[in-house]
Amino acid sequence: MSKERALNYLEKKAESDVEASLLQFSLLLEKAVGIGDHSTGDFLQNLDQALDNYVDATDRISAVQRIRKLHE
Repeated sequence: MSKERALNYLEKKAESDVEASLLQFSLLLEKAVGIGDHSTGDFLQNLDQALDNYVDATDRISAVQRIRKLHE
C-alpha cells in the first residue's frame, strides 16, 4: 500500500463524514423527519452528536493535510 493511497483514504473518509454530519444538521434543522416523535432531550442529543461528528471529521482532514506536508 502506498503512502499516498493511505493518506487519500483517510482524507476521503473524513470528507465523507463531514457530508454525513451536514446531512444530519439538514435533517434536524430543516426537515421534520429529523425530529420525528423524539423528545427535546433527544433532539438536543442529536444536535450535539452531529456537531461532534462534524468537528471530528474536519479535525481529521486538517491532521491528514499536516501529515501529508510532513511527508512531502
